[in-house]
Amino acid sequence: PLTVTTIFVNRLQFGAGEDFEKYPRTFEDDCAKLEAAGNTIVFHPDEGQMYAEPQMFFVDPPAIAGKLEGRFRPGHFRGVATVVLKLFNMVQPQIAVFGKKDYQQLSIVRHMVEQLALPVRIVPAETVRAPDGLALSSRNRYLSTAERAEAPRLQQVLRRVREQVAGGERNFEAIEFAADAELARHGWHVDYVVVRSRRTLMQPDPGETQLVTLGAAK
Repeated sequence: PLTVTTIFVNRLQFGAGEDFEKYPRTFEDDCAKLEAAGNTIVFHPDEGQMYAEPQMFFVDPPAIAGKLEGRFRPGHFRGVATVVLKLFNMVQPQIAVFGKKDYQQLSIVRHMVEQLALPVRIVPAETVRAPDGLALSSRNRYLSTAERAEAPRLQQVLRRVREQVAGGERNFEAIEFAADAELARHGWHVDYVVVRSRRTLMQPDPGETQLVTLGAAK
């Protein structure tokens, strides 16, 4: 099988004041890792190729795109959905892999593919973590030594929430409040730590068992 990896820092999904200009761009290092993994093609378009003229047509995602991550990054998922659809048309993959680390993104892309009847199968990839549990991310290089030592706490808190729910606890608001408080005590600014329906990403119905724990904090 032919494996194509797209590397493109997409201006459309960055909001005002976000880190588009300084976002880590490590193309040579990325290519070395991809070659070692047996990747076939790296598709690395520049902005002139992707947006030869200003983008006038956009994918307008559903209301869930304005909640959770979208609440704190307005327009983010509009930019994501638009560029993903455009990349699908350019590469024409049969299978596309999206990481669970960006779970809301994975969910929105999956529903876009279903609703627009795109001939692509979306395959979720497990989050790759450092030995201490921190999810690997380009932005981890922003962290100071002290911040890097503290960063795994978010995953520890999320894991504890999951264990409480798996153990039968159904007072989700109390669990979420306790998770927020623990992070705040250690100097974190919390956007959200929530338990949601895996299917809709909305607050789960009583008795719903297909759940996901989501969190974002700085």
